[in-house]
Amino acid sequence: MTVPARVRRGAIGVFDSGVGGLTVAAALSRALPREHILYLGDTARLPYGTKSEQTVARYTQTNVDFLAGRGVKAVVVACNTASALALPHLVTDLPVWGVIEPGARRAAEVTRGRVGILATESTVRSGAYARALHARRADLEVLSQPCPLLVPLVEEGWFDDPVTRQVVERYLAPLLEREVDTLVLGCTHYPLLAPLIAEFAGPGITLVDSAAAVAAEVAAGLAGAGLAATVRQGEDHVCVTDVGERFERLAREILQRPTRLELVDLGETEREGVR
Repeated sequence: MTVPARVRRGAIGVFDSGVGGLTVAAALSRALPREHILYLGDTARLPYGTKSEQTVARYTQTNVDFLAGRGVKAVVVACNTASALALPHLVTDLPVWGVIEPGARRAAEVTRGRVGILATESTVRSGAYARALHARRADLEVLSQPCPLLVPLVEEGWFDDPVTRQVVERYLAPLLEREVDTLVLGCTHYPLLAPLIAEFAGPGITLVDSAAAVAAEVAAGLAGAGLAATVRQGEDHVCVTDVGERFERLAREILQRPTRLELVDLGETEREGVR
């Protein structure tokens, strides 16, 4: 069946609890320059990583419904917590990609046998990465470390602050003691701390960020479904549920361009205002 042109012209919807998912949006833009992206940062309900499965599932459904109401043709759940907890419960007719499976696939390809997972508390509790890794290589040793302080530090923009350095060093210590050879950045906020994590981890440890792997899967999926854009039809757009100067500044750093933020109420699908 031929996909109508108006559907192909739709944006790729991407959401995360905050600014971290913009690392995935940036990877999508690099891999798919003809596509435009509608990003939703649920900053009013940040962070997701300390919430219950039921709450994360409810937030995720609301986010996807909002993006669908804006006419997106596909959705990328650029949040590891939501990918781990909410995807099995999601109700939508849109193609949906999460970030757990691509990250696990990449880690299984590069590891020598011992994988460390840095993730939020909810993602660690879910066991999603361990299951995904063992499905590919049953012999792997998978060690998980919850890092509840990292998302707030990233949202604060403290990428190389002394406090952040102490926190990263403390979180990494148990994994380094077990001599992991691969570290999965199991939250889309964590790539913004990748230079600091790599510094403490050392040159013998491979860091895995799922953003590029997700972008490759989305590109293949859109092409296979006849949804790929042939000509760029629109500009990228960023919506947030709570506006702050920090988000705007970090978005500019990640996307490498000035970014206008639209403040939205997820109880409605109508525009509330633009900064």
